[in-house]
Amino acid sequence: MPWKECNVVEERLRFIARVLDGEKMAGLCREFGISRKTGYKIYSRYKDCGIDGLTDRSRRPYRQASQLPMQIEKLIVGLKKTYPHWGAPKIREKLRRLYPDMHCPAISTVHAVLDRHGLVKRRKRRRNKAQGTALAHVTEPNELWCADYKGEFMLADRRYCYPLTITDYASRYLITCDALSTTKEVYAFSVFERAFKDFGLPKAIRTDNGVPFSCCNALYGLSKLSVWWLRLGINIERIKPGHPEQNGRHERMHLTLKKEATKPAAENFLVQQARFDNFIDYYNQDRPHQALNMQMPGELYKKSPRPYQGLGDLEYPFHDRTALVTNCGRICYKRRKINVSTVFAGQRVGVKQVTNSVWLVSFMQYDLGYFDAETVRLEPIENPFRTNVLPMCPV
Repeated sequence: MPWKECNVVEERLRFIARVLDGEKMAGLCREFGISRKTGYKIYSRYKDCGIDGLTDRSRRPYRQASQLPMQIEKLIVGLKKTYPHWGAPKIREKLRRLYPDMHCPAISTVHAVLDRHGLVKRRKRRRNKAQGTALAHVTEPNELWCADYKGEFMLADRRYCYPLTITDYASRYLITCDALSTTKEVYAFSVFERAFKDFGLPKAIRTDNGVPFSCCNALYGLSKLSVWWLRLGINIERIKPGHPEQNGRHERMHLTLKKEATKPAAENFLVQQARFDNFIDYYNQDRPHQALNMQMPGELYKKSPRPYQGLGDLEYPFHDRTALVTNCGRICYKRRKINVSTVFAGQRVGVKQVTNSVWLVSFMQYDLGYFDAETVRLEPIENPFRTNVLPMCPV
């Protein structure tokens, strides 16, 4: 015999039926597992509303203490229809001037009302498109380094290897080739720091626009790695997307690396790194280069005169205030929270007032953008890292 299904309404109906038959309230409540207060409430609703009173009622409060009055909401919608090109800040100001004795809602509340009535046009967020920077043609070691990840390949243990390589542009000296398991920037930091400690600092580094050298969603396409380079006084060069020939010398080295150190792939990362170390010695000391008049890179390269000494403190003597960018990419200025970018987390930026309600945010010698007291949002300006890097490379 199958179980008989029942629901809450049926149970309440059975309860009412037995109450109407004259049974005692206390005994019935004990049998149905409810309090006498609940029992009398069910009976009262039945007497007032009949069977409809036995259904569940909405628990939504009758009124909300912070709810905007309907009259003010209608005024906001009316002003928006009168001034269709106005946003929430202007509508709130107009409301304040028309009704000075009325308590005006916040700008966010006005925006929420407009959005609720379908009066807000949502703009599609523009995705930052990489443009590349000016490229330099140098003739001295350490004036320009080139860095890139050689295409990944699978080791014998079924794990992928991502070799990170760094070369000197003028001498073609292979500075490092590290077998990494990922392209995450935390591992790239350690590779570049070791290279800086061993060989000193270059004047500039040329890369493509991929991770971790660049971030398409960040301010001006920067990444934490490239911000660190700027802090060290290293200029940034980026090739145009889809133009690997602009980093041709480095790509040509990758071809030799692929032929002589990755085929066949090693058993694991440790053995593969040993192959890369042997290749570095062979490439720099034994292999003649036609582009160098059959000289070896080791004969031409010398360490940089700029030693790596870590990061110093940033100071902005010509700004009104120095602000620290939080881990979530914001700065706090006069009780305002301004979104900058998470790539600057932990860095200090300068804030300078340029007009009564507009402030300029700068990082080192680069101006990042402006924010005002109303929107409290950083508006980027012309990309300071796009062309003002190094002179144009001759074709």
